[in-house]
Amino acid sequence: MIKFLTKGLLRDRSRSLFPVLVITLTVALVVFAIGFMRGTMNSLFLDTAVILTGHEKIVTRAYNEESQLMPNDLALLDVDQLIDSLEQDYPDFFWTPRITFAGLLDAPDENGETIAQGPVIAFGIDFLSHGSRQVEIWELERSLVSGSLPENRDDALISSKMADQLNIRAGESVTFIGSTMDNAFTTYNFNVSGTFNLRKGQTDKQMMLVDLSGARLALDMENAASAIFGFTHSLYYDDEAAVNLRDQYNKTESDSLDVFSPFMLALRDGNQMGQMVDISGAMLAIMGGIFLVVVMVVLWNMGLMNGLRRYGEVGLRLAMGESKGQVYRSMISEAVIIGLAGTVIGTGIGLSLTYYVQENGIDYTKGMEALSNSSMVMPNIFYAQVTPDLFYIGFIPGVFATVLGTMLAGLAIYKREMAQLFKELET
Repeated sequence: MIKFLTKGLLRDRSRSLFPVLVITLTVALVVFAIGFMRGTMNSLFLDTAVILTGHEKIVTRAYNEESQLMPNDLALLDVDQLIDSLEQDYPDFFWTPRITFAGLLDAPDENGETIAQGPVIAFGIDFLSHGSRQVEIWELERSLVSGSLPENRDDALISSKMADQLNIRAGESVTFIGSTMDNAFTTYNFNVSGTFNLRKGQTDKQMMLVDLSGARLALDMENAASAIFGFTHSLYYDDEAAVNLRDQYNKTESDSLDVFSPFMLALRDGNQMGQMVDISGAMLAIMGGIFLVVVMVVLWNMGLMNGLRRYGEVGLRLAMGESKGQVYRSMISEAVIIGLAGTVIGTGIGLSLTYYVQENGIDYTKGMEALSNSSMVMPNIFYAQVTPDLFYIGFIPGVFATVLGTMLAGLAIYKREMAQLFKELET
C-alpha cells in the first residue's frame, strides 16, 4: 500500500511537489534558526569562558575570595599533579593552567632607556605544550595583526591597541615590572613576537599574552597557577552538566576548612553570569517555542487546505465503493510520506547551513566593537551550533503538524452522505 501511494504521489506532482517544497523550506528554517540561536548564545559564553571563567575553573578558596586583586600568593600549587588527576577523573573536559597577573610594561629605546610605560594585564597560557588548544580557542591566528605566534617561553603577544599606545612593534623587547608570587619586586624581559586584536572593544586594550613557562619564570611560580581552566572538547557549554560537575568536585575534593584547598567554579559563578545563563536559556526556550508553534500552525493549515481541496476526489472514491476508513487512512499515509520526505530533505539542508555558519560564522564586528563589559565579553562573530536534537526536531512540525492538519480535514469524510456526493458529482 505504501509503495502504491508513493508512486501516486510521484506521478501527481500537484499533490506532492508543492507540499514537499513548503515542508522542506520550513523545516530547514526551523533547524537553522534553532542552531543559530544556540550557537549565538554559546559564542557569547565561549568568549567569556576563554578570557575570564572557563566552562569550569579551579582556584584556591582564598584566591576566589580576593580574585579581583589577582592574588598570586594564594595560587594553586602542584598543578601538574592536579591536572593529571582532573584528566583522569573528568575526561569530558580538557584542562589547562592559567596565570593572571598585572603590572607595568616598559618600552625601552635602542639604548635601553625608557621611552614609554603603561599598565598591563597579562595572561600566562599554555602555548607550547604538545596538544594545547589555546591558539584555537583564543582564535589567535585570525586575530594576529602583525608578527607571529610565540615560539619560545620569552615571546609575548601584545594587544595592537597597547602596541600603538606605547609605540611597540613586533620584534622589539619590552620589560614587565611587577611582583612575584612571594610579593617580591620583579622585572622580566619579553620579546614581542606579534600584536593581536581580539575585536572585542576595550577588553584587550591593555592585554598581553605570554607562554605559561615564561610567566612562571617571571613570577617565580614553578608548578603553580592562578587557576586551572576546563573546557568541553566540543567547546559547547552545558550549564546543567557544568553545575553537576562543580557540585560533585567540591563535595569530594574541596575542604571548606582549608583556604588553600582547590575549589571549582562553573561559568555561571562568574560576576552576573548566572543571571545571563538563566535569561539566555529562558529566551532561547521562548523564542524557539514560539517559532516552532508558528511553523506548526503554517504546516497544519497547509495539511488542512490540501485535505479540503481533495473533497471532490474523496467523494468520487466513496461513490466508487471505497470505505470511508480506507480513504481516511490513505490520506493520512500520504501525509506521512510527504511529511517524511520534506522533513528529511529540510533537515539535511538546515544542518548543512548550520554547520557552515558554525565553521565560518557571521561577522558583527562593526556593531559590537564599541561595546565593553567587565564581566561579560561580547563576541564579534556569531557562530551556529550543530547539536544532536537538530537531527530530529524538524520532525515535530514537518511530520506531526502536516499529518495533524490532514487528519482534521479528513474527519469531514465521515460526515459525507451518499446523496450529497451524487449531487456534487452532477455539478
